[in-house]
Amino acid sequence: MTDEKKQQYTLKISQASRTQLVVILYEMTLDYLKEAEDAAGSRDEAAFHTGIKRARACIHELSHSLNHEYPVSGNLLQLYLFADRTLIQADARQDAALLKEPEDMVRKLKDAYETISEQDDSGAVMENTQAVYAGLTYGRGALNESLADQGSSRGFRV
Repeated sequence: MTDEKKQQYTLKISQASRTQLVVILYEMTLDYLKEAEDAAGSRDEAAFHTGIKRARACIHELSHSLNHEYPVSGNLLQLYLFADRTLIQADARQDAALLKEPEDMVRKLKDAYETISEQDDSGAVMENTQAVYAGLTYGRGALNESLADQGSSRGFRV
């Protein structure tokens, strides 16, 4: 993942609600699976392994963050376990074709959670973060975002 992409995710995470955080984890999983597919195409075994390892870390985070008070969490856990097992097989066999099923599953779950997150009005999980203003400056071919209060001690609270 590029440094620019990491900065984008950091910004998204700092201003995300609970359901938006789940969507972000799905997006990160898809990015890492894409990196693994690209590495398989170029026969880079180390990058293939790294992409799968990072995708699995995202899936583990999703499974650990489930609220088991709701019945649907059991179904989601089974899906996450299936994806994890499939990624382990893909890594062991160095087979990029095995990435398709977990990728399709994660994409469908991401789409579902995006719909749910549109209805979530709970606000950002992190408080006291930097204010971000988009549209104040324009860079070469892209919109830049300005951050306010960069020097102050904000003391993040979750």
